[in-house]
Amino acid sequence: MTAIERSRVVAVVGTGTMGQGIAQVALVAGHPVRLYDALPGRAQQAAEAVGARLDRLTEKGRLDAADRDGAKARLLPAAELSDLADAALVVEAVLEQLTVKQELFAALEDIVGDDCLLATNTSSLSVTAVAGALRLPGRFVGLHFFNPAPLLPLVEVVSGHATDEASATRAWATAAAWGKTPVRCADTPGFVVNRVARPYYAEALRLHEERAADPATVDAVLRECGGFRMGPFELTDLIGQDVNEAVTRSVWESFFQDARFTPSLAQRRLVESGRLGRKSGRGWFGYEDGAPAPVPDTAPPADPPSSVVVHGGLAVAAALPGLIEEAGIDVIRKEDADPGRPGWLELPCGTRLFLTDGRAADSSRPPLIHFDLALDYRTATRIALAPSASVAEESVRSATGLFQALGKQVSVIADVPGMIVARTVAMLVDFALDAEARGVASAQDIDTAMRLGVNYPRGPLDWGAELGAGRTLRLLERLHEEYPTGRYAASQALRRRAAAEAASEGAGS
Repeated sequence: MTAIERSRVVAVVGTGTMGQGIAQVALVAGHPVRLYDALPGRAQQAAEAVGARLDRLTEKGRLDAADRDGAKARLLPAAELSDLADAALVVEAVLEQLTVKQELFAALEDIVGDDCLLATNTSSLSVTAVAGALRLPGRFVGLHFFNPAPLLPLVEVVSGHATDEASATRAWATAAAWGKTPVRCADTPGFVVNRVARPYYAEALRLHEERAADPATVDAVLRECGGFRMGPFELTDLIGQDVNEAVTRSVWESFFQDARFTPSLAQRRLVESGRLGRKSGRGWFGYEDGAPAPVPDTAPPADPPSSVVVHGGLAVAAALPGLIEEAGIDVIRKEDADPGRPGWLELPCGTRLFLTDGRAADSSRPPLIHFDLALDYRTATRIALAPSASVAEESVRSATGLFQALGKQVSVIADVPGMIVARTVAMLVDFALDAEARGVASAQDIDTAMRLGVNYPRGPLDWGAELGAGRTLRLLERLHEEYPTGRYAASQALRRRAAAEAASEGAGS
């Protein structure tokens, strides 16, 4: 099945920001486009707004003047829904209410031809439910663009329960022909991105509620240590706290209040107070004129230790001994650690530094300091440390000085299980494996969706392969012991992957 021919009409119903963006994408791809809105005059206003954006693209040298003029000539506002009769594709971007969408598509079925592809841009409703009352539900798909549609490459092509394979393939091919990166997914709550991404927000909110660190520090650690483009607090301020909370609540309710998707009371209170983020002038942070920029908690300069003892292997933190040597600090290597257990760094004072494993530092008897997972320990510019209560302040300063000598800023946070990056990434990996196992999308499409849809530094399945399923499972199991609510209960997919990994390692030994 091929893409819809460029000579065929694409209609967009709903002329808000998303509708205008989708119309622009189809126009630039070469289609005649019809814009319709139920409110009189809105379609004309939207057509003028799209034309103005095309003008700006030409002024910036991103669109040839002749192409701009051609696109403007192909853009027509529609006064009546019946003006869409010759459309080959209708994309709906109206109010996120099931009855509104159902009534719209029921009306469209009486207008367009039977070969017209019908698509909803919903991000929170069931594609199957929207199509439920249609005469020909097989030609109905979800085409979930990300805002702003002209700039973000990802499109989730969602097959409802009754969607024909040919219709989904035609929708995928059309999105690809428009220069987008489409991914195929099943009609489950949140589709791919909004389902798999929930822990990125949820873990940050939980850390805030536990007073592990303030929002600015959590954001800085996830950006500068975890490699994420934006921290969850600044990102939800950009999205809108009301929008993000509504999506979280919708996914939670759609999964029958599964503990893994539980919304945050702290975010609910923020929404109730009217602090919705950038659009209201204040959310987690202030955006009024003169509002100070968020400042993470950063430890003051400290002297590094003269030497460090490395016991055993450090697994995913294996780059640290080399970095310590490059910083001019003596490294003494000892292979006295149990090969089956994680290694550690030892300071001259005897305090041990372990990569967080999901337990609180105070759950171990010897004084120790946990350090967080990093995307890349060489390029990370910040590291988080979580000391147990029995660690002397002098030892904390020594550990701080060690990482500062490696060129990192240091944030000392409360002793919380799994810290910040590690618990977030472990949950993302588990959610992604679960989605793959349940047939939501292929592994490749899941990783593509998370990289392009929310700018993750790595796809969670790719990251999980590096961490290892066994290590990820152990971290979640320890979190589950600390928080026995079901929130951190590992999926069967992760358990099976860890068992297969262990069997493979056993066969190779």
